[in-house]
Amino acid sequence: MSEATEYDPYALPPDVIQDPPTSLWQALRKIGPGIILAGTIVGSGELLLTTSLGANYGFVFLWLILYSCVVKVFVQTELGRYAISSGKPTLGAVNELSGPRLGANWIVWWWFVMMLTTIFQLGAMTGTVGQSLNLAFPGVTPALTGFLESSAPQLADVIRDRPEYPWAVLTCLMAMLLLWSGSYRRIESITTFLVVTLTIVTVVATASLPATKFPIPWNEVVSGLTFGLPPEGIAAAFGVFGITGVGAAELFYYPYWCLEKGYARYVGQCDGSPEWERRARGWIRVMYLDAWVSMVVFTISTVAFYCMGATVLHPQGLHPQGRDMILHLSRMFVDTFGTWTQIAFLIGAGAVLFKTLYLSSAGNARLVADAVSLASFVRYRSPHDRARVVHWVSLLIPVIALLLFLTFKEPRWMVVVGGFGQALTLPIITAATIYFRYRKLDRRLTPSLIIDLMLWLAFISITCVAIYALRDQVMKFLTPAAAA
Repeated sequence: MSEATEYDPYALPPDVIQDPPTSLWQALRKIGPGIILAGTIVGSGELLLTTSLGANYGFVFLWLILYSCVVKVFVQTELGRYAISSGKPTLGAVNELSGPRLGANWIVWWWFVMMLTTIFQLGAMTGTVGQSLNLAFPGVTPALTGFLESSAPQLADVIRDRPEYPWAVLTCLMAMLLLWSGSYRRIESITTFLVVTLTIVTVVATASLPATKFPIPWNEVVSGLTFGLPPEGIAAAFGVFGITGVGAAELFYYPYWCLEKGYARYVGQCDGSPEWERRARGWIRVMYLDAWVSMVVFTISTVAFYCMGATVLHPQGLHPQGRDMILHLSRMFVDTFGTWTQIAFLIGAGAVLFKTLYLSSAGNARLVADAVSLASFVRYRSPHDRARVVHWVSLLIPVIALLLFLTFKEPRWMVVVGGFGQALTLPIITAATIYFRYRKLDRRLTPSLIIDLMLWLAFISITCVAIYALRDQVMKFLTPAAAA
C-alpha cells in the first residue's frame, strides 16, 4: 500500500507541471489509462455474451459490435477532457451538479447502486475462471474431495457437485494478493502485459481460421456490416450494445486513471494564462491518443471473439450457457485447431476474466473511497487516509463477488444483471458529460463540431438502448409466463 500513498494524485501542486510531449513517440510513452480501461472492458461481456451472440446469430450483428465499440469513446474522451482541465474525478464532478441530494448528489447514489449490480458481473467472472481452471486441471478437485471425505464429508459433497468452487476461491485469493499493493504503476504494468498478450493470442487464432475446416465466410462478414436487426435478436442485440465497448462503469473509471497517470497534475491549476491553455490542449491530445489506441485494442479483441463464435459455434448450433458455458466456448478452439488447444483456451479464458475482476476491483475501490467522503461518512485528513480506504475496499470487492457466485451460481445471468445496471446508467453519465461540455468546460478547450455531433449521437443511441432495456424488463415482470 505504500506506493499508493507517495503523493495525492488529485492534488495539483505547481512544482509537478510538465510541458506536453511534442512527438508521437513521446506521446505514446505517456499513454496508460486507456490500456487499463481496455483490460477492464475485454472480459465477461466479450468472452461470454459477444461470443454467444455470434454463436446464436452469426455475423448479423457485426455492424452493431463495431458501432458499440466506437461511438461510446466520444463520451469517454469528453469526460477525460473535463477531468484534465478541472482536476476533478468523476464523482467529485457530478457531485457539483444540481438535483436531489442525500449527503451526496443523487447521481453518486445511482452510481453506487449500479456498482453493486456490476459486482454480479465480477461474481460471474470469479465462477467462470473457476470453471475454466477446473476443466484445465480436472484431477485437482477429485483429489481435494478425497482428502476432505473423512474430515468434512458435507463440504466434500458440495465440491463434488460444483467442482469449480475451490478454483473460484483461489481466484478470489489471487485477486486480493495482486490488489494488496494497488498502486497505479503496478496496475498499469500488469494490465499492459495481459492485454497485449491476450490480444495477440486471440487475433492469431482468428486469423488462422481460413486454414481450418471453419474458414471465415467473407460474404456473411460483408452482409454483417450492413444495418440489420432480426426481430428474434433485438433483445440480445440491445443487451450486447450495453455491455460491449466502453460501459458505464468504465466511463466512471476513466477520469480517475487519467488523474492518477498525472495528466491533470502536468497541466496544473487553471490560471487563465496562455501557457495553461497550451499545456491543457497538449495533454488532452495525449489523452485522445490514449483513448483511441485503447479503442483499437478492445475493438480488435471484441470482434475476434465475435468472429470465433459466428464462424465456429454458429454453424454447429452450439449455444454456450449454464454450467457448460466454458466447455462450449472451448469448442471454438478444439473443433478448429485440435484437442491440444483446449487447455490453452481454458487458461487464456481464465486470464481474460481474471484481469477484469482485478481491474474492476481496483477501479471501484477508488470510486467507493470518493463516494463515502462525498456522502460525509468519512473525512480524509491526508492522502494516506484515502489510500487506506481504497486498499481495503479493493480487497473486499473480490470477496463479495465470490459470495455472489456461490449464492446465485449462474454466470450468464449474473453478467446480464450487471449489463442491465450499466445500460440504465449510460444515459445518465452521458447526459452529465454533455452538461460538463456546454456549461462547465473552459471555453478555450471546447472540442470540434464533429466531436460534438458524435457525442450527441452517442447520447441518442445510448438512451434508446436504455429505454428499450427498461421496457423489456418491465414487460417480463408484468408477464411472467411469457418471460418464462
